Amino acid sequence: MKAHVSSILLSVRDMERAKRFYTDGLGWKIENDYGVSVFFESDGASPVGFYGREGLAQQVGTSPDGTGFSGVVLTYVVRSEARVDEVLAEAEKAGATVLKPAGALPWGGYGATFADPDGYIWSLGYSARGKDQRYAE
Repeated sequence: MKAHVSSILLSVRDMERAKRFYTDGLGWKIENDYGVSVFFESDGASPVGFYGREGLAQQVGTSPDGTGFSGVVLTYVVRSEARVDEVLAEAEKAGATVLKPAGALPWGGYGATFADPDGYIWSLGYSARGKDQRYAE
């Protein structure tokens, strides 16, 4: 198996709320809306899609009643501290919960963390030291 993710599929409790958060709030564009699932334009990266929480849990053979920290964090690396601040403000305006305000990170970078309306955690980051970073933008 290669170190590659073909797509990222997140279960959501309210499909319309999730679509509004990412499209109206963060400016994502829908590529395909199948009703039961939706995928966004990926700009060359692994595509992100949503699926109803109950249906996705059933599909993969687990309970939809997850609680606590799932151990999954989505990262979004940008090219400046100012862009970290901008993305955090966009997310908060769209209804995200700020988990960790923007600021210096222990390893020398700059970042912030927020949770979307379904509780998925996004880590925003910037580092002047990184040479081969996988920038989101």
